[in-house]
Amino acid sequence: MPLTNEFKDTVMELCKNADYRKGLLIEALESYLEGDIGVGNAMLRDYLNGTQAFPEVAQELQMQEAGVRRMVSPKGNATATKLFRLFKVCQQREGIRSADEFLNHVA
Repeated sequence: MPLTNEFKDTVMELCKNADYRKGLLIEALESYLEGDIGVGNAMLRDYLNGTQAFPEVAQELQMQEAGVRRMVSPKGNATATKLFRLFKVCQQREGIRSADEFLNHVA
């Protein structure tokens, strides 16, 4: 089901807040760890759409943008290597330099 413009605009507005963006990444990671791949993909997709980062992230990962979009699609099935590379790039975009620093946002 395609997203409505209103929902997209809301996510983009919320993504102006750094804590919200970090929260999306944390929720995505927690969802993956709990085995809920679909929700994890949705959170990462919202982050990438809300920050309009798909082109830059794809370039950083040395992938086509369409490939990154497929990775986080509802039926996306990224390898662990690609998924963790994607998280690393998103972390760096948020100025988070280490896993410890990332996990401190959860506490």
